[in-house]
Amino acid sequence: MSTGSAPALVEGEAGNSAQVGIRCYSSGDLYNWKDEGVVLPVVKDDPGHDLAVGSIVERPKVIHNRKTGKFVMWFHLERKGTGYKSARSGVAVADRVTGPYVYRGSFRPNAGAWPRGIRPEQKVRQAAATRHEFSGGDLPDEPDRLNLVARDFEGGQMARDQTLFVDDDGTAYHVYASEENSTLHISRLTDDYLAPAGDYVRVFPGRFMEAPALFKHEGRYYLIASGCTGWAPNAARSAVSDSIWGPWTELGNPAVGPGADLTFESQSTFVLPVRGRPGAFVFMADRWRPKNAIDGRYVWLPVLFRNGRVEIEWRSEWDLGAFDRRAAKTAPPGR
Repeated sequence: MSTGSAPALVEGEAGNSAQVGIRCYSSGDLYNWKDEGVVLPVVKDDPGHDLAVGSIVERPKVIHNRKTGKFVMWFHLERKGTGYKSARSGVAVADRVTGPYVYRGSFRPNAGAWPRGIRPEQKVRQAAATRHEFSGGDLPDEPDRLNLVARDFEGGQMARDQTLFVDDDGTAYHVYASEENSTLHISRLTDDYLAPAGDYVRVFPGRFMEAPALFKHEGRYYLIASGCTGWAPNAARSAVSDSIWGPWTELGNPAVGPGADLTFESQSTFVLPVRGRPGAFVFMADRWRPKNAIDGRYVWLPVLFRNGRVEIEWRSEWDLGAFDRRAAKTAPPGR
């Protein structure tokens, strides 16, 4: 899915906000693509609508619910004119992956719910007159002492960069940058995937991680994310856990080789399992072009596993044979 502005191409910085809607492309080989059209359009005749022209719609993700048969889309939504202060999640649903999608509304997740493992002193809510608002970049070095979870308890937790993950048992999770981008939340969804279940955990508090991508390999959960440097790329981060609820262990930058310090001028957005190839995954990343959003590009690279770590190295060209060569290199002697 893309938030690109075709068919009426919008050049320049105006393309950083929604001008047409969310567009879908399909492919059988990740090389040749078909334009499926706009699957969730903006609303042109109501400037107060969540999806009004000029709102910000980022990182749409779609998952299929086998129980209901529906395709469910979640995305990061900023209402028109609010900058990045809305920090909401938008939800839409369709009968087919190619839409059309019916907009269900937006919210901040987990209103009125405390996360797992919260300490009693963290449940002390601030009086409205003493609550602080931040832009993200002006937080103190130890943002946890601001108790942002309690600040946002009633209205719901902030949700910016986000992804979705469906576990082997069909349980779906929403992973999003929260608390002014200082902390990630992992939140279980309801059985229909349309809302938070009120069961969530804070991970990497105060680490300022965004652009999360979560996947599972050989029974372990892996996370790839980035630091918070605005539109500029930075060194990616990775982590592993035996449980989606943690504890999580950071593994460092998964990118290796030339260009690794800026994750090859890109930022993580999703890790795609390759159908029919167990253990094969594609790292998918965005190259942001804020001065001309329509010129944004994608970086897709094979994910390697070496010594319990995730590794991603730059390849100008590659095919699915990269996974076979990887298996040959990492297989124990005699196999």
